[in-house]
Amino acid sequence: MLKEVFSEGRVALVPYLTAGYPTLEGAYEVGEAYVEAEADVVEIGVPFSDPLADGPTIQDTTTRALKNGATLEYSLELASHFADRAPVVLLIYYNNVFARGAEGFLEEAAGARVSGLVIPDLPIDEAEDFREMAAERGMAICPLAAPTTTDDRLDRIARVASGFVYCVSVAGVTGAREELPPGAIELLRRVRARVSVPVVLGFGISSAEVAAEAAEVADGVIIGSKLMQIVADEGAEGAGVWLREVRSALDRTNSVKMGSRD
Repeated sequence: MLKEVFSEGRVALVPYLTAGYPTLEGAYEVGEAYVEAEADVVEIGVPFSDPLADGPTIQDTTTRALKNGATLEYSLELASHFADRAPVVLLIYYNNVFARGAEGFLEEAAGARVSGLVIPDLPIDEAEDFREMAAERGMAICPLAAPTTTDDRLDRIARVASGFVYCVSVAGVTGAREELPPGAIELLRRVRARVSVPVVLGFGISSAEVAAEAAEVADGVIIGSKLMQIVADEGAEGAGVWLREVRSALDRTNSVKMGSRD
């Protein structure tokens, strides 16, 4: 399903939610708001006690979700609920995978109709076998690339990536930022030159304007911290309203891009 999204020609909107936040029931409401706002892919973060790639906002949502009782089983049920309407990508730390065993986890994820996996702490040198096991079950691997990633490492990422490459706009943790960080566009261009899968930008997109700027080069944008902030302040409905503004901005940018190719 991921390939179909990116073959449609428009910049993909990939909103993130933490499974179990703000409540176990509330996470379903957030996902519904995303789908209604025309999200192309829904990224669901599986709560983990040591989320090394996440900044304060996502860490706070993860802490709340764990207190709410969110588990891997719950996260997979949540993913399955939306899988018919939008491809679901799980962001999961490898400890959760390891605890199940790679094959056992992949069987469960396939049963929940998960389309792709982002595993921030899966070493790229160990990812090729995992990629093959995931591919046998219809799931794509979406590795991360940062501004500090060397060209040699990008070549290894290219061998592993089967869904998209998640380009991290900064060498740091997640968090909303007022403008696109310096070097983000350059990173997108570097990655695009070395991989055959779509390139998607995340970490720090906090406005429709920033999303549109990224969309001039990226095949998609991932938005997490900003949306989780809105959920905290305005609930799922507020997140959906804001996300529709982003969708409109991306569509305008895409129209300009397509027009320039004619």
